[in-house]
Amino acid sequence: MSNVDVVKIKKAVSSNSPLVFTTQTVSHDTLEKLETILELILVEIGEERINDQLAYCLRELAENARKANLKRVYFQEKGLNINNYSDYISGIKTFKYDVYGNIEFYFKKLIENDLQVKIVFQTNPDFFIISISNNVPIIGYELKRIEDRINRSKAFKSMEDAFSLVIDDTEGAGLGIVIMIQMLKKVGLSEDSFTINIESNETIAKITIPRSDILLENLDELVAKIVDEIQTLPQFPEHIASLQRLLSNPDSDLSEIGRIVSTDPGLTADVLKVVNSAQYYLRYKIKNVNEAIKMIGFRGLKNLLYSYGSQKVLSEKYGLMKTMWEHSYKTAFYAYHIARNFSLKAILDDVYVAALLHDLGKVVVEFLHPDFLEHIKTFTVERGMTSDIFEKFTIGLQHAEIGARIAHKWNFPEQLVAAIRYHHSVSDAPDDMKDLVSVVYLANSFCNIEEASLRFEQLSPEILKKFNVTGIADFEAFGTRIKNAFEKEK
Repeated sequence: MSNVDVVKIKKAVSSNSPLVFTTQTVSHDTLEKLETILELILVEIGEERINDQLAYCLRELAENARKANLKRVYFQEKGLNINNYSDYISGIKTFKYDVYGNIEFYFKKLIENDLQVKIVFQTNPDFFIISISNNVPIIGYELKRIEDRINRSKAFKSMEDAFSLVIDDTEGAGLGIVIMIQMLKKVGLSEDSFTINIESNETIAKITIPRSDILLENLDELVAKIVDEIQTLPQFPEHIASLQRLLSNPDSDLSEIGRIVSTDPGLTADVLKVVNSAQYYLRYKIKNVNEAIKMIGFRGLKNLLYSYGSQKVLSEKYGLMKTMWEHSYKTAFYAYHIARNFSLKAILDDVYVAALLHDLGKVVVEFLHPDFLEHIKTFTVERGMTSDIFEKFTIGLQHAEIGARIAHKWNFPEQLVAAIRYHHSVSDAPDDMKDLVSVVYLANSFCNIEEASLRFEQLSPEILKKFNVTGIADFEAFGTRIKNAFEKEK
């Protein structure tokens, strides 16, 4: 346990951030550390009852990934083509004896050839996922045999059936996978919870475990209770509501809109600040409100009202919350620059305000009155919920859902609600909003890494690939550019 950062693991689980580990030799010590981390995660999500079964699966898949890499260097040393069937049959007969009889030599070969095994633990409100990959594609005939074993496993009713009907224990036959699937069945999972695929020349084995239904029901009920309680949050001030109505009508009079904006000094300052920012590349400074509104446009002003109104309502109830809004402003600036850099013109009108409001729920959770938190704790006890449900709420696990429901209450457009709801779980976002949500996710990640609350290894590989980030050097170079632009803007 001494080599395991317990605080980091708990923080990753609470924020639905992936935990990523890369190894080349998959040593005994590494496997023990991974099993310790697995146990800590399962305790955090209330699924420790299946620790033994998943620990077996983790070890089986990690060792399989290492073995696949060892085969590559072994066949290379023997001068055999692993993709040629006759060479494969010839080499596989001596693989175990030769490699494990001289394992340190072949471990050095793994390092020389940069062959790695990557283990990812990912939690979200619906699933816990263990993903293990190695950076070579699985051999076609081995994949075929494994798929055949998985299909045959559907008929097995017990471990005894598996052993009696699958007697081929030769290398690459997939007997370990069959036993693993029987383990998963014992804890109520189907063979469909395990998948193995080839993606971008990597072999990725994945186990997907649905989270406990009772935990999900309790969290959803608790979130609903929270949202009911915060219905006391007032609606936007009347002059902002009037502006929203006027802006929804394309025939509205610009001078009337300008007059209402001018009655609110804070809103006036925000409008002028936006139009004179680097976003508009103006050669001269605009000081007239009506001229500024012409530049921003009705949609731009309407979006500005969502952020201005939210901050006005929440600051009056909870105080200024300077640090939290500073993070949001930086995220918004980064998001706009990312979208512009990748020519995502369709989301440019929405991405700034979507990023500005992404932590709307966290603002509420952070600043709830202590008496109210005690009321919620009492609610969990009365409903028979465990104490960890309350703890998960108080550290903000559900802040994205809470923020989305508040945004819905304030009649925000669906794209802003989606950006708030899915900024930690992009894959769950509707397809037509994935660009917007992905940019908010990436911008937020840049800020969190600067604040040392997140590490590069925890970022979604899919999102990084989407934005042509192939490694940490690309990420840091991109981050430096937008950070410098932000400092210049300030």
